[in-house]
Amino acid sequence: NKLSDGSVYRLLTEAEWEYSCRGGRPASLPFGVGNGRVLTNRDANFENKINATSKVGLYPANALGLCDMHGNVWEWCSDWYGSYSSQAQTNPQGPSNGSNRVLRGGSWSSDARGCRVSRRYGSAPGNRGSDFGFRVVLSPVSSGSR
Repeated sequence: NKLSDGSVYRLLTEAEWEYSCRGGRPASLPFGVGNGRVLTNRDANFENKINATSKVGLYPANALGLCDMHGNVWEWCSDWYGSYSSQAQTNPQGPSNGSNRVLRGGSWSSDARGCRVSRRYGSAPGNRGSDFGFRVVLSPVSSGSR
């Protein structure tokens, strides 16, 4: 994964994933696409619209230019699954260990509620599914990549 310039490809943290999905929208809006309040089949692949994953970029990008953050496939995050802290945090870190990793975003088989920005799911890292996928970020090693 390490490139000649010292950067690495890695999974997003859960906090990075949520920020990216929201696309700069406030936390009071459940979706980072469309009008921010209602997810439609014009915005994402969900509710068994095509009963399979769709081609990347088939749906409109959010305000950060990212496509398919809702629906299509549950996306693995690097964080271990655990309860959220009751304290307000900026860029929170997940637990240091666990048995399940975080999945975010919902999938083609999820209903709209399952595709909300705040929806999270935990699964063992070795689990596979037709509606599981991942998104990577390129980052310098010195940025604290895990």
